[in-house]
Order: sequence, then structure tokens, then C-alpha cells
Amino acid sequence: MQNYAKSRDVLPALTDVEILCEDEKKFYGCRAILAARSEVFDRLLYNGTKERYENKITFSNINSVGLEIVLEYTYTGSIKEGCLTKDNIVEAFHAADYFKLSGLQDFIMKTFKNTLENNYNKNYSPELLSKLAEKMSLTENNILLDLLIEVIATIPLNTIEFGRLSIAGLRYLLSCTHEKEKPFATPEYEVFRYSAILAAMQVSNDAYKILIERLPTLKQIKQIGNFVQVENKFITDHQKVAKELEPLVEFIDFRRIKGQVLVDIIEPLEIVPSKIIVNVYRNITKSDNLNLNDIRGIPIPICGINETNCVWDKSACGPKLIIEGNGKIIHAPNGCNSHQNVRAKMALIALENNGIFEWDVIIEKVCYASWVGVCAPKNLNYEKFAGDQPTGWVVGSSGYVCNSGNYIKNYCPGFGDGTIVTVHLDMNKRTCAFTINGIKYPEISTWNNLPSMVYPVVSLFYPGRYRIQPYKKII
Repeated sequence: MQNYAKSRDVLPALTDVEILCEDEKKFYGCRAILAARSEVFDRLLYNGTKERYENKITFSNINSVGLEIVLEYTYTGSIKEGCLTKDNIVEAFHAADYFKLSGLQDFIMKTFKNTLENNYNKNYSPELLSKLAEKMSLTENNILLDLLIEVIATIPLNTIEFGRLSIAGLRYLLSCTHEKEKPFATPEYEVFRYSAILAAMQVSNDAYKILIERLPTLKQIKQIGNFVQVENKFITDHQKVAKELEPLVEFIDFRRIKGQVLVDIIEPLEIVPSKIIVNVYRNITKSDNLNLNDIRGIPIPICGINETNCVWDKSACGPKLIIEGNGKIIHAPNGCNSHQNVRAKMALIALENNGIFEWDVIIEKVCYASWVGVCAPKNLNYEKFAGDQPTGWVVGSSGYVCNSGNYIKNYCPGFGDGTIVTVHLDMNKRTCAFTINGIKYPEISTWNNLPSMVYPVVSLFYPGRYRIQPYKKII
């Protein structure tokens, strides 16, 4: 069968149907084989359509790159190793989806996931999302879309060159993360800045240049100070820019942008509908909006762990535990007689040039078994010891380390009240090590299953009381 498959486009005499792609390249195939492997081919060739009586099928929305991979899979049940590349993976996935070849889709996704650790593939994801937005109707059930959104959301937008991510691609990124509890790396002002400049690029070079000048980066704003002075150059095409920006504006949360930046920088541009700005001014005075984070979803600490993001998360906490001290302290009250877990708010993930994270947990009051470490973002039971779960990796006051119920003895000496446990997490290598009271112990070699994103976590019961803080080297 494989030899026949290889000959299908060079020996048309051995085949009985001609297949024409959107780019007008022709392939030749055998009706019986195609129909047996794909319900779409079966419906076209044998269920009363005109193709049943003709020897030609035309696919105006499938190009030759994708169809060639589909035909290879249809005839052989597999595709050659290395045939999927950054240049054809979207076309292949689109074609597999069209022909309802779930096995091929699974193979494409597995291949893509296996190569995501390669920075080149990760860095090419904006182009892939743009191409996917052009080729397919993007729905919540699109598994390739979900993976690309997950990857790009962890890349600061201001590190993606303008032109790499299309308006349609950016719209899907923003819509899939808008008001969702998903990890995200870009402050909302930078989301607006990137969107506005990208919209201006579609209008004219002059509009692009003016917005580059009138929209400083968040870093520049912080360097200038609170009172931002920006040269007020008039955008002659501001209405056209506003029109291009329109599909993006509804997915930008202006409440997360400082009021003064709205007044001094954004409103004078006249590219955001005035009713949106007015609504933000109204909401910004309400107490329930004053504490909004400047990053949507689950903020990723791009510049490392600091005092602001190093706090316990009330929404990811055992019900018997109490969070105190402005979010820094977790306490197990009397009556909490079995392990409960709490994780910190910051998601830790490997970003370009930034995958090393360190933080301290101070054991102000030890319990019989105090545990400190990391956990995966999903499937952690907060009322069961983290180390007994496959999603928890922790070191304990007994000197043991544990994951998935597998204990390793004598990793370090036992510890008690006042101990400072420092977690050293390298998300580039997916390794973890601990320092106990200033003495660093080795990476735990058996922990070779850390996921691509983790959170700080602790397990405790009465009378446990722990404080979290950024790593402070003991002198």
C-alpha cells in the first residue's frame, strides 16, 4: 500500500479520481481507499453527490501542503517522521480537521507539544496563531488554538515584533484570555499599546510612527514618573485607526490601566470610544475595582518574584486554613488536624531569559509534619497532603522529600520553628532544590516530571504557621 501511495500522483493511470487543491495542484487517488479511511471522502464519492459520477474532486479551501499529508496518512495510517514543520503544521491540522481524521490530529498535536520545549518553535507561535486565524474558524474546541493561546499568553506582547501577530490572531488571544483565570504575562496597558500600534500599522506608516511616539512603554512611564508628558501629535487618520482597533477594544480591560494614564495618554488619542472611557472613570471610583491587578488572569512574574506577587491565594486554599498578614501568612487554627494545602498566587513558567525562581517560606510555627514545595496548576486536592498527590513536590520537616506518595529519606536534617526554607526552581531545566537555614541541598534527580507551569505550595495542620517572602539571602 505504501508503494501505491507513493505512486498516486505520478501514475494517474492506476487511480480513478483526480483531486484538485485551492492552489491548483493535482493529486490522484483510489476511491475505495479514500472512502474507507475518511467519512468525508466516503460522503463525496459514494453518497449521491456529483463527485460520485465524475472522476474529479475540488477542495477550494485545502491547499496542496495539507492535502499531501492527509493523503499520506490516509494511505499508510501514518506520516513520515520530520515531515511536520513550522511551515506546514497549520495546513496539516486544518486539513485533518476538515477530513475528520482524529488520529492525524492527535499525531500533529503530539508532535507539536514535543517540540514546544524548543525555543524556536515557541517563538514561532505568533505566526502560527495568525495563520490559524486565517485558515480556520476558531472555536473553543480547537485543540491547536488552545495550545497556541496557552503558549503566547506567557510571552510578553512587547517582545513580539509588530507584524508577527495579525489583528485576527491578536483578537483570538485577547478573547480567549479576557476575564478568564489563565496565566498571562502582559500588563493591560501594554495590551492596549500593542493593539493600538498594530491597528495603526494597517492604516498608514505615519499613523504607526505617531502612535509609537505617543504611546510610551510601561517601563518608560515608570521612569518618567506619575505625571506623564507626551508630545500631543495629531493623528490625522485617528478614525481609521479606531476602526481597525474596534475588534480588539472589547477584549481590553481598561479598568486595569491607571486612571492618570487613561487621562494623559489614551483618551487624547481619540481612538477608543468615549463611552468605554466614561464607564472606566465611573468604575474606577468604586472600591471593588481599586484592587484589580494590572495583568489579566493569573499574572506571571516576568521580572521574578517580588513582595507584591509573593502572597497566598485565597481561591486555592484548604477551607480550614486562614490567610493573614496581607496575604503573606498562612495559619492552621485549632481543630485543623489533617493536612491542608495552599498555593501562592504567582504562576511560575519558563520565559525567554527568565526561568529561575527563588522564594523563602519561614516556618514561624512548625506542625508535626510541615511541607514546602511546588504544585501543578490543576488537579491538586487542597484537603489532602500535597506530597501524596502526583501534582505536588515537597520537602518536609522530617528531612524527607515526597511526590506522588514516594518518599525519599534523609534529603536534609529535620527542622523546626524559625526555619527558613528556600525553594530554588529552574523552569528551564525543570529542576528543584532546597536550602534549609542557609545550607543548600542538591537538586532532586527523581523529580523529572515537573510540568511546564507550577505554583509555590505548602501543606500544614495545627499549629502550623508559615510566612512566604521573596528569597532573601542569609548573610
